Amino acid sequence: MNTRRIGLTIGSAIAAWGLAASVALATEISFWTWRQEDKAAYTEIFSDFTKLNPDITVKFESFPDENYPTIVSTALAAGRGGDVIHTHAYGWLEQFAKAGYFVPLDRASVPSIDNMPADALVAGTYRADGRLYSLPFASQTLGLFINKDVFAKAGLTPPKTWDEFLAVGKALKDKGIIPLANGLGTSWFNEMFVAIFTNPFLGPDFVGDLTSGKTTFKDPRYVAALGKLLELRDDMPTGYEGVDYDTAGQLFLTGRAAMLAGGSFDISTYRSEDPGIDMAFVAPPAPKAGAPAYVTKFYDGGYAVNAASPNREAALKLVNYMGTKAFGDKLSALLGDISPIKGVEIKDPMLAEVAALNRTAMPHINVVYFRFQKPTGSELLQGDITRMMAGAITPDQLAADLTAGIAKWYAPFQGK
Repeated sequence: MNTRRIGLTIGSAIAAWGLAASVALATEISFWTWRQEDKAAYTEIFSDFTKLNPDITVKFESFPDENYPTIVSTALAAGRGGDVIHTHAYGWLEQFAKAGYFVPLDRASVPSIDNMPADALVAGTYRADGRLYSLPFASQTLGLFINKDVFAKAGLTPPKTWDEFLAVGKALKDKGIIPLANGLGTSWFNEMFVAIFTNPFLGPDFVGDLTSGKTTFKDPRYVAALGKLLELRDDMPTGYEGVDYDTAGQLFLTGRAAMLAGGSFDISTYRSEDPGIDMAFVAPPAPKAGAPAYVTKFYDGGYAVNAASPNREAALKLVNYMGTKAFGDKLSALLGDISPIKGVEIKDPMLAEVAALNRTAMPHINVVYFRFQKPTGSELLQGDITRMMAGAITPDQLAADLTAGIAKWYAPFQGK
């Protein structure tokens, strides 16, 4: 080995030792989430972060979705928990912000806040003090999955209006195909079903009137929109009362059903379960030709810093990175989520279509506005919608129950 090669070898060894020593001396912070299925993606994202911040490494820790709120609540109350906590949004977040478990985020410590649109920041803000506690990570869109192969074989075109939807449904049934895969066996999915099909009939003016206290859910516009759901019963699977979320997905994926009202969060799931499926994600039917076709949108959650973390500075660095375009690009590419970060490139054509649909979107009303105290609007609606679809109560009764339940903690509804 000549002198030059010896020198290069020694130099490489020193560099490698330096990197190893840097990693060995790095501060390790933990990231808590309920999304075990995202581990590989986050591992890659955290590796990118460590390349930019060699003095910080991130440990991914996940917990069962159904127990996550309890686990997080118990840990934070005891002064423990992850350094960075993956949170849900709106009402879920408020209980923890109110208890002082999270660090308020500002532009001095998290400059990437400026990369977020205003409606996304609302999802991570505690209403009582107006401060941001969780940096939003993704929006979710509710609309209609179309199995394009099924429609092609049936010689039919996906519907764009309510009347077309009912007509196409009848034509599909005549061919032995279930028009709509949805059932009523999963409470949270039932609430999405309601939002997807009622929002186009309600429109933004109704939301403005509802949230300003000018009207309640007993408004004739809401009652009429609920009534439209009854027209869908003939298009749903036999025994739809017991068809749950997973079963509905399989009916759609196997082509037994032509359409499924669902969320953009399932695009990657359906692709992984059937890579060959030819599907589209479109807006639900508009009330009539020429009317806006509204999808439903909400922000799914965000990233918060544990106030008891001994590694607050490092945790804030990670959360700030989670608001950058580089993070958003990776999130969309690896997880198929619609990042709210300005300028994020969505290369997947189907996701790009979803992002375009978001330009004509309505909020998920109960999730965004009526989940802050109990009984939540979601709990009330989920309890009553199966009864309404079974004919046990009328749309008027559901609307009255919803209004009366929320009025227990929402002053604008009281006495109405």
